[in-house]
Amino acid sequence: MNPVEPADGDSRTVEQACSPLTRRTFLKGSAASAVGLAAMAAALRPLLALEKENLTLDALLQRHYRELTPDQLGRILDRLEGECERTYGVHPEIRDIRPRDGTEFAYALNLGRCIGCRKCAHACLRENNQSRDSDEDINMSYIRVLELEKGGIDLETSDHYYDPGTVPRPGKYYMPVQCQQCREAPCTKVCPVRATWKEPDGVVVVDYNWCIGCRYCMAACPYDARRFNYSKPKLAAKHINPDQGYLSNRIRPKGVVEKCTFCLHRTREGKYPACLEVCPTGARVFGNIRDPDSEINYILQNKRVYVLKEDVGTRPRFYYFFDK
Repeated sequence: MNPVEPADGDSRTVEQACSPLTRRTFLKGSAASAVGLAAMAAALRPLLALEKENLTLDALLQRHYRELTPDQLGRILDRLEGECERTYGVHPEIRDIRPRDGTEFAYALNLGRCIGCRKCAHACLRENNQSRDSDEDINMSYIRVLELEKGGIDLETSDHYYDPGTVPRPGKYYMPVQCQQCREAPCTKVCPVRATWKEPDGVVVVDYNWCIGCRYCMAACPYDARRFNYSKPKLAAKHINPDQGYLSNRIRPKGVVEKCTFCLHRTREGKYPACLEVCPTGARVFGNIRDPDSEINYILQNKRVYVLKEDVGTRPRFYYFFDK
């Protein structure tokens, strides 16, 4: 293949110079070059001729979640429901569940009770429609359970690949790690298109139709709490949870970063997160820290709690404690 030799000396091949443009690559270029909204809108019409993804004009021109009117959001939810049914053969109900006034969620985990069974990780997979080949495939789970030596907290030497059939093992304890829903979330500060942000109830969310997949947020997160969809999500129809939220567990597209949202499609309606409900030892505590009578408040006021990697200054809403 002869190289293309434009006046500026660019040496790209014809395939590189004429490669199809996608919404994501276009937005990446727009963010990097700080193109104004007016310029981006003007450029879209001729560039659409190169769009090769199965993407509608409405999806390409969709506004950021926080700019949508109720009518616009309603049409988007209808479109996403239809896309899921056509792709996976399951018609979901995708809702937009907003934060409740006077609510700030927090999570606490009793390290003395966790036995490392990983039931929380499997429940998270099922509830949040995470890509997987089978129910045993937990590579995309938002929850990593670490096995550590008693008497220490050296995460560098922890074991994430231990055999859950042999737990709990003598001399070991177990630490589930997931999104800490930080008050000072570094992931939200590095996103070039503001696709991720902190909600009033403390949950850090992602607009998956706005994410450009740059993965800056993954690099910024000190807890390895985000996952990237390298390919189209693998989900059998029987594995799909049809009760879905726009900012939580709807099926994410290829090329975006996803994360735990404290199951906001459940918790904002007064339910517990899926990981808490399946814990066989009662190691998990969840609730509203603005409610003085909540169980989570009792833990924070009466137990010796600590946060993971306190020195990085993220001020998590996820706490760890022991009974004694």
